[in-house]
This record gives sequence, structure tokens and C-alpha cells, in this order.
Amino acid sequence: MKSKLFEPYTLKNIELKNRIVMAPMCMYSSHNEDGKVENWHRTHYVSRAVGGTGLIIQEATAVTPQGRISPQDLGIWSDDHIEGLSELVSLIKEQGAKTGIQLAHAGRKAVLEGDIIAPSSIPFNEDMKTPLEMTADDIKETITAFVKGAERAKKAGFDVIEIHGAHGYLINEFLSPLSNKRSDEYGGSAENRYRFLRQVIDGIKAVWDGPLLVRVSAKDYHEDGLDAEDYVVFSQWMKEQGVDLIDVSSGAVVPARIPVYPGYQVKLAETIKEGAGIPAGAVGLITSGLQAEEILQNDRADLIFLGRELLRNPYWPRTAAGELNEEIQAPKQYERGW
Repeated sequence: MKSKLFEPYTLKNIELKNRIVMAPMCMYSSHNEDGKVENWHRTHYVSRAVGGTGLIIQEATAVTPQGRISPQDLGIWSDDHIEGLSELVSLIKEQGAKTGIQLAHAGRKAVLEGDIIAPSSIPFNEDMKTPLEMTADDIKETITAFVKGAERAKKAGFDVIEIHGAHGYLINEFLSPLSNKRSDEYGGSAENRYRFLRQVIDGIKAVWDGPLLVRVSAKDYHEDGLDAEDYVVFSQWMKEQGVDLIDVSSGAVVPARIPVYPGYQVKLAETIKEGAGIPAGAVGLITSGLQAEEILQNDRADLIFLGRELLRNPYWPRTAAGELNEEIQAPKQYERGW
């Protein structure tokens, strides 16, 4: 029986050659603090395409300078970014992978000079800066920045857009009652806390017709926080809005002790996939082909997102193919070695 991991997968209007996805991971390598692509990005992403990954999602890319996690983050807040991103896209596609970009705003977790913004004026922890509570204008401007980011991503030629709604960054801060204490239409009820993400999705859908993913932190690891069942509801709303897949991670909206073990987030993906009837991606300490295959064969997720494992091994698809007795095509130049 052919393995599911190496089956093609259709994501809206594009076909991935397999179900292996490189999860977005910050590289902190835009050294001029201008958010532009540098040689490291060209080397890092393209080598994973050579290695056989089906979809490569670029790291959190800031939609405003104030929305960067660090001064070295990639950006998409200016038309000046399009040229470098476009070159990166063409280098990756040349090696047979599809390309994605994660549009992001760090909110209260930005480590930058100057003011930072968040839904509520509550710092992440005692060592981090206290953000300014966003005004109605700030909210409007930030939603517009996400939409402009999507327009630029389209111009750069990306196949897939992922909205970063996880890991305690801005959208996650709106969703969680732990970080959102607003008393206006963006705070309080689940519908109100979802409103910011709803408007970001609607705005992007108006300018983007390719696959749209949202990364979520489906568990806050706090008794007063959110859990997978809450995200089933949010995911149903996302599905109604036309989101194609939920990339399911967890944690980091507040400091918390997270029990980590192989596949520790897979159950969250499974809960959302079943409960909301929407495709889901599983991520988190997935390290072997056999483990990935189990997740897919048991219908717990539709795509396998790999983070650190692809940092350790750019040719992980080849390693996984060996475990699953699959033959995958080597790059022509590497046939003698593979």
C-alpha cells in the first residue's frame, strides 16, 4: 500500500506533491533591520525544496514595522519587499515545492524600540514592555496592513497565505480572554474576540483567491484560557469564511508550563478537524516518517507540519521515504548519491 505521506494533496486550487509542510520558523536574519530577504533566506528555504518538501511556508513576515517580533524579522509592509520575496519564491518553485508566506503581527510580544500595541494594555510578563491598548484607528490600520500584505504576497507569486493567529501574537491576543480585556465590540464574548480575525480574513479574501490557512494556538494551558473545544467554534467560523485549513499549534499567549512529548499537539488538530469538519495540519515533535504516516492513516490530520526536524535535516522527506519503503525522485544532480 502506498503511503499517505507521499500522496499528492489538493489545497483549494493547488496540488502539493506530498503532505510534508515546512512550518514557518523565524530566522532573525534580516540584518539591516529593513525586513528584506538576504542570502541566508535563499540558502535556507531553497535547500528544503531541494530536499523534497511539498510546501514551504516562509517565517512570520511582519505586516507593519511595529508588528515585527524582532528588528531582524522579514517584512511585507512595503512594496520594496516584493522584489526579494519574488526572487525567493522563484528559487523555491524551481526546485519543485509550493510556496507559502505567514502574515504576522507580534502585538505585545514585539521586542522593539518604541511603542508596541495590543488589544489590552497588559504585558506578556514582567520582563516585557507594557503595550498601548489599540484604538479603533489602530485596529482599522492593522487590518488594512494585513490586506496590503496579502496583495504584496500575491504580487510576489506565493501559492499559499497563512495568517498567524497563534503563539501569543496579535491575533491570538484578541482571541484569548487572558490577553483581551476590552469592553468594546472587540472584547468580551467569543464573537467579539473573534471579530478582529474575522475582519482580517474577510479583507484578505477580497484580494486573494488562493489557499488561505490560519495557524492557531488551540490550547492556552491556563484554567481561565481557551482549549481545543473553543477553537472548534472559531474554526467553524473560519470554515464559513472560506479558510481552507487550520494549522494547529498551541500555547504561548501567557507564560505557562507546557507538557511536551512526541506528537503532543496532534490531539488538538484531530479535535478541530473532526469538530469543525475542516482540514487540519498537525505540528509539534513529529520526527519520523512512521509517526507522520500514523497521523495521516488514522485521519487525525491532513498535512504534516515539520519545524525543528527540518532544521536538523533538510532532506527529511528522503529519510521518511526510506522508513516507509517509498521511492522518491532525487534531484537530477543528486541521483548518484541518493
